[in-house]
Amino acid sequence: MNNIEKLLKSLGENVKLSPDAQTLEHIYVSGNKKWIANITPAEVLSRSVKDSINSLMTLNEDGNFYERIPKEIKTPNYGDNWGRFANYIEINNRAIAEMENNRCKNGLLSTIKLLPAIPPSAKSWANCIILSQIFPNIYGDGYNKGIYEENSIYGIKLNHKYSENIISTEIEDKISAETQLKAFNDLAHFHGLKTGFRTVISADQIKISDDIVFDWKNKQHEELFIREHVKLINTGFEALFIDSAKHIGGYDMQNYAGVGELPKYEQMQYILHEIRKRSKKTTISFAGEKSTEDFNRYENLGLTTGTAFVEPDNYDEVKNWSIKFKYNRNYAPGIEVSNDNDTGGRPYESRLNRINSILFAYEYPSDKLPSFMQMEDIFPLRYDTNTHHLMMTNPSYSTDGSPKSHFENLFAKEDGKAYNAKVADLFIYALNM
Repeated sequence: MNNIEKLLKSLGENVKLSPDAQTLEHIYVSGNKKWIANITPAEVLSRSVKDSINSLMTLNEDGNFYERIPKEIKTPNYGDNWGRFANYIEINNRAIAEMENNRCKNGLLSTIKLLPAIPPSAKSWANCIILSQIFPNIYGDGYNKGIYEENSIYGIKLNHKYSENIISTEIEDKISAETQLKAFNDLAHFHGLKTGFRTVISADQIKISDDIVFDWKNKQHEELFIREHVKLINTGFEALFIDSAKHIGGYDMQNYAGVGELPKYEQMQYILHEIRKRSKKTTISFAGEKSTEDFNRYENLGLTTGTAFVEPDNYDEVKNWSIKFKYNRNYAPGIEVSNDNDTGGRPYESRLNRINSILFAYEYPSDKLPSFMQMEDIFPLRYDTNTHHLMMTNPSYSTDGSPKSHFENLFAKEDGKAYNAKVADLFIYALNM
């Protein structure tokens, strides 16, 4: 059995697939690229994993329906430098986990359910999902908390396997955490997506145990950091989003908002080199938060792209920067629709304008700049929360203690559904380029 069939078996499902009628009711098509839109996320998050896999097969790019998942699924091939041109879409997989009473679980299964509603990659460039959480968070992992009670996703434990918010521990006796991650990556690849995850490098935001804080001067800690990230890359991820990357080596520390020491410049060069070397993957993309001002500094560090340099509301400025970087195929600054510090309040029209810029502001598709989006840019959140709040806290919005109620109340409803359709209309024009 392949990884996806192992997942189905562990959930008590058979491995034979069948066409999904609900998918056909919401299908959007751009050439041979297909996904579903004009939805609220609850419509897919409330379904079973088997339904979602049926949906992905119904959306199969080659137009054929297969009753069994292919034995071998390869990552979409956009060359070694795919990350230089990609759209990175961060999905807060903790926020969409199953909130059942006070427990938070199965975030990876929820992300699988959301996959059919994420636009696949275009002809000329990739869409890449970045998962907000993989490692356990320091406080309250596996539990939701009060709406204003801190439960930061930016504080992690290394050497403690993976987060109980994300991995399905209920089936871990049947399918390992690593195989669950491999199944997720296989399904994302089948849908035509690249995948990656967020990581942190601020020493005081990483713990080795309850009483040992991470120390970049400790070679054993450095080695543990490398090993843990290589292990994840070997499950199928090809991108790392590095929090606070701008400040590596003590650069621009007056604007540093993290907590604790950062790796030295040469040390981070070594770490990124070792991750590539040990995983034996030449396709890894390293994206750094705010790492876009001193271009040579970040390219020489080993980064592929970084956030927050180009003004996203100005179409002409984005286009001009794409022209300036058209001959650099290894590194380019990125454009943000929004980032993990987004506190909400941006009108839908502004978000749509920014998405229009990231998808179309270039002379040729081969010159496109990389870009960054959050889950909220495709699936708007309810009015009284925002991306950053959900990174810092982990509330349940369920009114009856059930996961379904949380899914229904986390996101905007009819206005969010209409906005989601407008985002899809933009991607329809872009994906065939």
